[in-house]
Amino acid sequence: MRCCVCLFQQSLQCSPSKMAAGESNSRSSCLNLSNSGPLGNAPPSNSAHSSPASNGGSMGAVGGINRSAGNSNPQSGPENGGGAETALRSTPSAQNPSRQSVGQSGATSGAASNMTATSSSSSSSASTASADASAAVPSLPSSPASVLVYREPVYNWQATKSTVKERFLYSDEVQIGPETVMTTLYTAKKYAVPALEAHCVEFLKKNLRADNAFMLLTQARLFDEPQLASLCLENIDKNTADALAAEGFTDIDLDTLVAVLERDTLGVREVRLFGAAVRWADAEAQRQQLQPTPENKRRVLGKALSLIRFPLMTIEEFAAGPAQSGILTDREVVSLFLHFTVNPKPHVEFIDRPRCCLRGKECSITRFSQVESRWGYSGTSDRIRFSVNRRIFVVGFGLYGSIHGPTDYQVNIQIIHTDSNTVLGQNDTGFSCDGTASTFRVMFKEPVEILPSVNYIACATLKGPDSHYGTKGMRKVTHEAPATGTKTCFTFCYAAGNNNGTSVEDGQIPEVIFYT
Repeated sequence: MRCCVCLFQQSLQCSPSKMAAGESNSRSSCLNLSNSGPLGNAPPSNSAHSSPASNGGSMGAVGGINRSAGNSNPQSGPENGGGAETALRSTPSAQNPSRQSVGQSGATSGAASNMTATSSSSSSSASTASADASAAVPSLPSSPASVLVYREPVYNWQATKSTVKERFLYSDEVQIGPETVMTTLYTAKKYAVPALEAHCVEFLKKNLRADNAFMLLTQARLFDEPQLASLCLENIDKNTADALAAEGFTDIDLDTLVAVLERDTLGVREVRLFGAAVRWADAEAQRQQLQPTPENKRRVLGKALSLIRFPLMTIEEFAAGPAQSGILTDREVVSLFLHFTVNPKPHVEFIDRPRCCLRGKECSITRFSQVESRWGYSGTSDRIRFSVNRRIFVVGFGLYGSIHGPTDYQVNIQIIHTDSNTVLGQNDTGFSCDGTASTFRVMFKEPVEILPSVNYIACATLKGPDSHYGTKGMRKVTHEAPATGTKTCFTFCYAAGNNNGTSVEDGQIPEVIFYT
């Protein structure tokens, strides 16, 4: 696999030659690459070559025609100078070599020594002039026959070119693979070849997946590629669980971890974020040659620990994981348990803002076709089992309100994984109804990920007066996105156990609110 940078090296394999006495001026010498710089470029030079005037005051030809990096056009450099006039170019590369671009060192080195005159000189004169190049500048003759034209040096002239082939490179056809893309991008950035850089970034965009999103995000931040970084973050938002499970996640740096944990758009439960952060802390402790103790894990996590939103967990999730990890202090554990169990809830040092800013449009489905009145509550939960055909995020339910006019309800809503009986999302909250048969929104603290063909139980425990309820329920309800035609199919089933009478045909929980 040959990239443009490799071809660029090959183009510089010309051999040095000298113009013999009496040779035609059309034969020009190649740049001497015996002491060439990186990628075969000639070392930078800011010397001016000249020879004393003879035979009518004419100046001898020194340096000949620049043939840098495979350019066969016999001109004096990127500015196409030369001809009858004599050019003297000083380059800044001696003072600041790092500002020299790919191909520029060869071009400016040849141009700096390109002083063409109308008469020929002997080979010995040319050799003498080349040897005394450093002394030529202060001793230039003041004869009218020696006319010097100064041209302003061009910094990073390649950046003004829109295509790769305009930079002494062979063509715009670039072959990049997974094994070479990062080293090629590094080289393109270092030697200021933005067209080649764009090819690399485009390749990375096309090959971005959940399992490499964190690795590419780290590289995008390193190489200052904000567009690629933004695409990586969007991919992580949509596929957070898969991205966290990827092997490359534990290799990211702390700043990248912080940048991800700060986001409100991550589509994953907070307890899984905590587990991923602990995995990263294990790897980071080893990199720092520390024992993976809870104290050292807390130390390497630093600011990242405060970005885990512990109040968004259920009390069961917190008790089984973070509370026993040893990473939190005793005072933090106590304050969070009080937050879960006491009303009004005391202040905690961790963020309690939901990560609910999902992209796209909110959707909802209604499973009943008719509304009736009088459904009672005695502390028993209304429950219904459901599954979907594609991955979604449930953000809340629509519930029926009182038949007796405006009333306030206290309610606990949950989504439970049927097979493991794990509570995936819940919220203790309340809502106000106006006495109509409309539904009223009750939202989770954060989106609950629902995977295809997996059984879940929607649960609502209400405290309040008798309400409306739904009848003529449907076992299958399909939502079709207007813009794309994408169909999300819900299948409802009876939830075994005490469910306050709610079933597929009748009961509460008439609506599911979700994002795709």
